[in-house]
Amino acid sequence: MPSFPKSDKTKDGHVSVPFAFGRTQSMGRRPTRPSCPAFRLREVAAMYLSSLAVFLLILVVALQGTDPRENYFPYKVPLDPQSTLELSWNVSYLHREVHFQILVKKLQDGLLFGMSDRGGFEDADLAVLWSDGVQSYFADAWSDHDGHLHMDSQQNYKLLKAWSALEGFYLLFKRSFDTCDPKDYRIEDGTVHLIYGILEAPVPSLGAINVSALRRKGLQRVQLLKPDIRIPSLPSDLKTMVIRAPNVSIPGQETTYWCYMTELPDGFGKHHIVMYEPVITKGNEALVHHMEVFQCAPQFETFPSYNGPCDSKMKPERLNFCRHVLAAWAMGAQAFYYPEDAGLAFGGPGTSRYLRLEVHYHNPLELKGHHDSSGIRLFYTASLRPYDAGIMELGLVYTPVMAIPPGESHFGLTGYCTETCTQVALPPSGIHIFASQLHTHLTGRSVETVLSRGGQEKEIVNKDPHYSPHFQEIRMLKKVVSVFPGDVLRTTCIYNTEDRSQATVGGFGIMEEMCVNYVHYYPQTELELCKSAIDLGYLQRYFKLVNRFNDEEVCTCPEASVTQQFASVPWNSLSRDVLKSLYGFAPISMHCNKSSAVRFPGEWERQTLPKVTEVLPEPASPCEHNGPHFPASPTIVKLDKEASK
Repeated sequence: MPSFPKSDKTKDGHVSVPFAFGRTQSMGRRPTRPSCPAFRLREVAAMYLSSLAVFLLILVVALQGTDPRENYFPYKVPLDPQSTLELSWNVSYLHREVHFQILVKKLQDGLLFGMSDRGGFEDADLAVLWSDGVQSYFADAWSDHDGHLHMDSQQNYKLLKAWSALEGFYLLFKRSFDTCDPKDYRIEDGTVHLIYGILEAPVPSLGAINVSALRRKGLQRVQLLKPDIRIPSLPSDLKTMVIRAPNVSIPGQETTYWCYMTELPDGFGKHHIVMYEPVITKGNEALVHHMEVFQCAPQFETFPSYNGPCDSKMKPERLNFCRHVLAAWAMGAQAFYYPEDAGLAFGGPGTSRYLRLEVHYHNPLELKGHHDSSGIRLFYTASLRPYDAGIMELGLVYTPVMAIPPGESHFGLTGYCTETCTQVALPPSGIHIFASQLHTHLTGRSVETVLSRGGQEKEIVNKDPHYSPHFQEIRMLKKVVSVFPGDVLRTTCIYNTEDRSQATVGGFGIMEEMCVNYVHYYPQTELELCKSAIDLGYLQRYFKLVNRFNDEEVCTCPEASVTQQFASVPWNSLSRDVLKSLYGFAPISMHCNKSSAVRFPGEWERQTLPKVTEVLPEPASPCEHNGPHFPASPTIVKLDKEASK
């Protein structure tokens, strides 16, 4: 295990780097009363010291509420499919830093841990533990385009403590959100792509490590910056229900979506879901990637039973009508709580008794022989809270008129919930958004929803600049966002189609695209869908324009579908730029829909795009006064033989 100077060793043989989270408090001078007898002075002193002790206790509790304790790691995720590397972490918003603790169950000659934009091992920001066969070292490093490692001139991964235990070897270190180092990854809200690698032999130096050549390496996605919110109180009559597929034999393939149908008991009345949490079969923590529980459409009296792969030809077609999300969990997420004044209604008249569980198994090593009964535990109550929570869809309508040209690295599409819709559909007191689930298909790279009022951008509802379609979860917001009649909600998605040769159109298929933000809010209203798409007439003008200026003919005949027309577009700088410009100014068709899929009364076609006269300012940068940096050296670490057993 790593060793430090003798003064750093504890009595039990562990080694540590001393650090502290607490604050010192100075005691004021005790007032004196010379006219009082001695016994009164003693009583007053005792009362004063007792009050002071209570005050200090309250102060310590308050400080612990704003900054995590040294050994408190509420978030945990396995890094590799075999769970030999386990990451735990906490977040200090007070100091704007993350503390990482890695458990290595079988340490060999070192490990790499870090972050990169999309999970690549080139151009990555890394913390590295390595051995040259004689001495061991820890350092902050970065990888170049070829995968070679370089010592970072700013050592921003700070080693705090290292020790061995019966379960393996522990490494504790920290990193600031934003280090102002151009070689470092900036930790921000949303998805973070974590990477890891195992060193299986000594290396003569850090520069001799090539991450591209590592045999054991991988990627894990998490939301590092979890919201620091208070857990609401739960009702006394709380009941639980576990929705899980029984004894699934996990297929020996990389990706499996498993579907399981179940139903609520007969006569199950209206209840409020107030909390839910994952139930993971022990030993499968690294294989269960994410799970969702859907309620089926009420227009069907019955749904067939099913327990099998979601993409199987044997899956009944009717299961596609089970799309109303009740709960969603992804690896690394904790329990989800509803606000104290609201709960998600399920059961009772007008709703379906049928539920569909969908489990995504991620098995990159194609392991066999694993059986699983994972699922989601719902906590619900018959004591209804003041408000029903609702789920509203924001973004783009599922239609091929919204398309991304092939070969694009950064193409944006925007959907609107306009002031006209919120004016007629929302109550005067507004609604309050407390959670959000962003969604695209395979080419989505970034999603953002912004609230505007009176032409001025007011706040970001949710933003994920490193979004991955392979990591979707309902995320509680750091603060509740209130939306009032006349407000505008703009949802923008960025796509990458560099690996495609044809246009990617909007639609339900996995190779088609979506841009959606499912916002969770209260009180529930009739408005269930507030989305837009370009006016079809303006898109037809685009096809005719492209046809006029190109040698190749675009199929604009009446019987041709929009998808066929996009497929015949010759994609050059003109056709790309004109389409991008068109999406930025053309009128839109608004879908301001009730849960019955009927639009609210109003004129919804050819609406002008909402105008924004004032955008949100960029966050202030902490890096303006960054001083000079000098050549860095690694921290010398001695590995104890016990840690490698």
